[in-house]
Amino acid sequence: MRPTALKLTAGILFFCGLTSAVKAQVDPINVVTTAVPFLRISPDARSGGMGDIGIATSPDASSGLWNVGKVAFNKENGGIVATYTPWLKDLVNDVYLASLSGYYKFADNQAITASVRYFSLGNIQFTDNLGNDFGSFRPREFGIDIGYSRALNKKSGVGIALKFINSNLAGGTTVGSTTYKSGSAVAADLGYYHDGKKASGNGWAWGVVLSNLGSKISYTNNADSKDFIPANLGLGANYTRKFNAANQISFGVEFNKLLVPTPPADPATPAQLTAYRSKSVIGSWFSSLGDAPGGFGEELKEVQLSLGAEYWYMNQFALRAGYFFENKTKGNRRYFTAGLGLHYNIFGFNFSYLLPTGSGVSRNPLSNTLRFSVLFDLGDGSRDKTKIKSK
Repeated sequence: MRPTALKLTAGILFFCGLTSAVKAQVDPINVVTTAVPFLRISPDARSGGMGDIGIATSPDASSGLWNVGKVAFNKENGGIVATYTPWLKDLVNDVYLASLSGYYKFADNQAITASVRYFSLGNIQFTDNLGNDFGSFRPREFGIDIGYSRALNKKSGVGIALKFINSNLAGGTTVGSTTYKSGSAVAADLGYYHDGKKASGNGWAWGVVLSNLGSKISYTNNADSKDFIPANLGLGANYTRKFNAANQISFGVEFNKLLVPTPPADPATPAQLTAYRSKSVIGSWFSSLGDAPGGFGEELKEVQLSLGAEYWYMNQFALRAGYFFENKTKGNRRYFTAGLGLHYNIFGFNFSYLLPTGSGVSRNPLSNTLRFSVLFDLGDGSRDKTKIKSK
């Protein structure tokens, strides 16, 4: 992050949940940060109830947000899901993430998907380091993507999505000779999905996703002050066990690693900052796998782990639970989640809750995070019949 007179930088990092404690910790190892971190907030309540896993879970209307490679495996001809997430509810009451996602199968093995995410950071009063008032503004960011998914056979599928990202954090505020403008970027997601379940419905599914592979983003006219967006490598696996026509349970695990170079340690020299900012986008994806000051061991610490479970009764009622883990030197977000799901005919509802952890200054600011999703199947309403019959 470049230094700025605005008190915005710390606020943006804080609002986006990059740390899990109100009390900051000084650590000699750098936390990898990016612009537009809202792209990494779980965008739907089903996954939010399972520790933020979604790469290899069974396909649904939100699949395009997690792994575009599995969209073509949806049972229905189409679907739409809308989600609302009051963000950092324990601290503020006007920050939220809203998302809308949908898909349409125009062939048995092909589908298109589209989605939009809108992140509002509430109302912020701008001041400089001397307390001079620059007025108030409501920072906001959004991302729009369109994707294509194709099932290569009965087991494997691939997909690609293109996205446009816009981030307006300062609303044209001018400090000194610098005017902070809205930033834009373009990116792509690549996804692969393999459904290895047997005819009985028991077995493993897994997937690999490369997400947010795109250009840097800038908030000024300075070509040397561009920031990386959160390119990410995700690996997920999910095991499903069907006991009978009415009961099934699944367990999933997911690993995510940012493909973003590690910033120089603070205080950084001008030469170090120049070298960091001059890295090419493609070069940064590869260098991010081995540029941590502590070597490969520190690179492993950057991997985020998610665990999740989901139980369905009659394909109409679901219970969910999960856990998210991040190393204490890389953000220290750790939390348990729980969720519920209801589905009847063409309508569905998902709810997730992030359990409170910590107390006092160490209380997790993500505590009490809620997500609400409403979904609609646009097919022939055969979801329940198809799944029960397959058991």
